[in-house]
Amino acid sequence: MSAATPSAPIPSGSAALDLTGRTALVTGAAGGIGRACTLRLAAAGATVRAVDLDAEGLARLVAAGPAGPGTVEAWALDLTDLDAAERAAAGTDILVNNAGLQLVRPIEDFPPEVFSRVLTVMLEAPFRLVRGALPDMYGQGWGRIVNISSVHGLRASPYKAAYVAAKHGLEGLSKVAALEGAAHGVTSNCVNPGYVRTPLVERQIADQAEAHGISPERVISEVMLADAAVKRLVEPEEVAEAVAYLCGPHTSFITGASLTMDGGWTAH
Repeated sequence: MSAATPSAPIPSGSAALDLTGRTALVTGAAGGIGRACTLRLAAAGATVRAVDLDAEGLARLVAAGPAGPGTVEAWALDLTDLDAAERAAAGTDILVNNAGLQLVRPIEDFPPEVFSRVLTVMLEAPFRLVRGALPDMYGQGWGRIVNISSVHGLRASPYKAAYVAAKHGLEGLSKVAALEGAAHGVTSNCVNPGYVRTPLVERQIADQAEAHGISPERVISEVMLADAAVKRLVEPEEVAEAVAYLCGPHTSFITGASLTMDGGWTAH
């Protein structure tokens, strides 16, 4: 880079994340990764729109409250209502696409209606949410899109046709948003955890046990963690810290990236 080339100022020190005055939206916020992300961003000072179909779970989340100056607002919403999803994202500075669902079945037994619903919630809804958020992000010259992808956005596994297809699509959407948003101060990235200790994964254990004909204990050790060097599940709070990092002052040059936290799975 020549001396005449302009560059963005580099923040000094290791200042704590301060999102005071920012509005974030987190989908799938009532539990698991979404709940952890909601509380982490609110703890940093953001006003967080916690979006989920589970109204009771959202009420518990709001009652728990963040350990910090931000606030959590419950937005009970079915993401298959795509127009409503797009409207909900208007006026947000930070968008965390996290909501997901899973069914483990061979392709020949996979219900087409479930495949369609998975793609709607996990790919089409994120597109509509991004579409709804970008005008205001562009208008202010700042925005952060963080898509909770998965190691399955980078690798495939048997019996997960819809989930793998949705996550691979989300990776592509994230990269396009990164390229389009760069000139407007908007970054877009994926966070790619391995198996996280969430209710979704706990349900998967039973499904995988049935699909493979083995015990739940063997599912964890021989299927879920077979390719990971670190032999444990990821904690939701670890994923939330990665999300917060991508929203911070030192990451304006990170965009179009996939931040893997898979215990070495993709190192093979």
